Amino acid sequence: MGNSAKDATGRRGADWRLVRRLWADHLADRRRDILAVLALMTVVAGVTGLYPLVIDWTFDLFTARDARVIWLVPLLAVIVTTVKGIATYSQNVLTEKLVQRTAADLQKRMFGHLLGADFAQVTSAPAGSYISRFINDVAFVRAAQQRALNNLVRDVLTIVALVAAMLYLDWLLSLVVFVVYPIAALPIIAIGKRLRRVSKVTQEHLGEITSLLGESLAGVRMVKTYGLEAYERRRADGAFERLYELYMRATRSRARLDPILEVLGGIAVGGVIAFAGWRMVTGGGTVGTFTGFVTALLMAAQPVRAVGTLNSVVQEGMAALERIYAMLDRAPTVVDRPGAPDLAIAGGRIELKGVRFAYGAGGPALDGVDLVVPAGQTVALVGRSGAGKSTVFNLIPRLFDVGDGAVLVDGQDVRAVALASLRRSITLVSQDAILFDDTIRANIAFGRPDADDAAIAAAARAAAAHDFIARLPDGYATVVGERGTRLSGGERQRIALARAILRDAPILLLDEATSALDAESETLVQAALERLAAGRTTLVIAHRLATVRQADRICVLDAGRIVEQGTHDELMVADGLYARLSRMQFRDEAPAAAAAP
Repeated sequence: MGNSAKDATGRRGADWRLVRRLWADHLADRRRDILAVLALMTVVAGVTGLYPLVIDWTFDLFTARDARVIWLVPLLAVIVTTVKGIATYSQNVLTEKLVQRTAADLQKRMFGHLLGADFAQVTSAPAGSYISRFINDVAFVRAAQQRALNNLVRDVLTIVALVAAMLYLDWLLSLVVFVVYPIAALPIIAIGKRLRRVSKVTQEHLGEITSLLGESLAGVRMVKTYGLEAYERRRADGAFERLYELYMRATRSRARLDPILEVLGGIAVGGVIAFAGWRMVTGGGTVGTFTGFVTALLMAAQPVRAVGTLNSVVQEGMAALERIYAMLDRAPTVVDRPGAPDLAIAGGRIELKGVRFAYGAGGPALDGVDLVVPAGQTVALVGRSGAGKSTVFNLIPRLFDVGDGAVLVDGQDVRAVALASLRRSITLVSQDAILFDDTIRANIAFGRPDADDAAIAAAARAAAAHDFIARLPDGYATVVGERGTRLSGGERQRIALARAILRDAPILLLDEATSALDAESETLVQAALERLAAGRTTLVIAHRLATVRQADRICVLDAGRIVEQGTHDELMVADGLYARLSRMQFRDEAPAAAAAP
C-alpha cells in the first residue's frame, strides 16, 4: 500500500514536471493569448450560470402576471445567448490556435533535434517509430491540450457558476448534490491510470506498424517477385490485430466513465426531486426555485461529465509527452568543443592514427588502423564485407567519434574543429543515390544552396547529366518523385554526382558509387568521377576491384586492420589477400565478358 502511494506521488511529480516543461518551452511566451482565452471562458461560464436565474425570475413574473414577461424576458434571452455564442466562438478559435501552434512547434523541435542528433541515435530505431512520434504522439498531446483548456478551465468555471446559482436558489438542495458527485472521483482516477499504461503500449505499437508498412511498401518489388504477399499479410494482420486489442482495452476503460457519471447524475436528480417534493408538500420552496435549480443541475451534467472523462485523455497525452521528451532529452555526443575553430584546409590530407572503434558492445570494427591519404591523391579501400571500410568513411566526417586514436585532416584532429566546417570540406557519393521529392534543379543545388542556374547546369554537364535532363518535358524543373523513382538508376546517380561536383569540396568520399549501374551508365559515371577526383583528396570504397586499379594506393582491410597496401601491380606481385580477391572476381567476370557480343 505504501509503495503504491509512493508510486502515485512520484507519477504526479513527473507529470507536473512535464507540464512545467511544456509551459516553459511552448506556452509561456503566449501568455496574452492564454489570458484572452481565460477571459472568454469566464464570460461563457458566467452567462451559462445566468440561465437558471433567468428561469427562476421568469416563473416569478408568470406567477405575478407581470407584463415584462412579454418583452423583457425574450430580449434578455437573446442577449444572453448572443453573448455566449460570440464568446464561445472566439474562445474555440483562440484555443485551437494555441493547441495547433504548440503541436507544430513540438514537431519542428523534434525534427530539428533529429537533424542534430548523433548518426547512431537516428539509426538506432526504425523510421516508423520516429514518424509515429511526429504524428500519433503529437496528436495525443494536442487532444489533451484541447480537453485541458476546454474542460479543465471552461467547464470547471461553468460548474462553479452553476453551483453558485444553485446555492443562491437553494443551498439545502445543493447539499444533496455535493454528497453524491465526489463519489465518482475514485473510479475515474483508477481508470485514468489504466488508460495511461494502455496508451503508452499503443503508441509504441503504432510506431512498429508504421515501420512495418514502410518496409513492406518500400520492398513491394521484392515482395511480389518472391511471392511473399501471404507472409507480409500475416505479419500485417498480426500487427493490426494487436492494435485492435489495445484500442479495445482503451475503449472499454473509457466506456466505463460515462455510465458511472450517468448513474451518479440520476441519483443526484432523483435525490433533488425527492427532497424538493417533500419540502413543497410541507410548505417550503416555490415552483420557480425548484425549476431553476433542476435546470442548473441538468445544465451542470454535461460539463461534469466532460471533466470526469478529462483524466483519461490527459493520461494518454502525458504518456505521449513523456515519449516525446525522452527523445528530445537524448543529448548528442558528437558535438563541437567549446570555442572550436573552423577547419583550416590546406590540401585535404587525411590521416588515421591508431584508430580503434566498435559499434556498441560488439567486437572492434577497426582495431589500430594507421592510414595516410596524401593531399590530392586517390586511395582505395578494399576487402571483404565487414572488414571496416564503411567505418573509416563514417569516422572522417565525424558521424561517429573514434574510440581510441585520432582522425586528422591537414594535421587537425577532427574532434577539435567546428563540425560544420569539417563537413563543408567533404563530399560523399554513395551507391545509394539519395534524391528528394523535388525538382532536379533543387536536388543538384543541395550541394550548394546559393548556386545559380548557370552553375547548376555546368555541374550537370560535368556529371554527364545535362543531355538527359534537357530531354525531359520540364527540364531542370522536373520533379523526380520520392527517392527519385521517376528516374533510372544511372540518371539518379548522375544527379547525385552533379550535386557533388557543385559542392566542390576538397575531400571526396566515393562509396561504391558505380556498383549498381549498367555498363553504359557506369562508363559515363566513372568518367565523371575521374574528372571530379582530379586534384582532390579522394578515398574510394570498391568491391569491384577493376574500378580502383588506377588508384595511387590500394589499402586492403581485413577484420578491422590494414593487412596490405600498395599499387595494383605491387599487390598482385605480393600474392596476398588482394591478389586472391582479384583473381576470384576475374574468374566470375571473365565468362560474362566472353559471352558479351
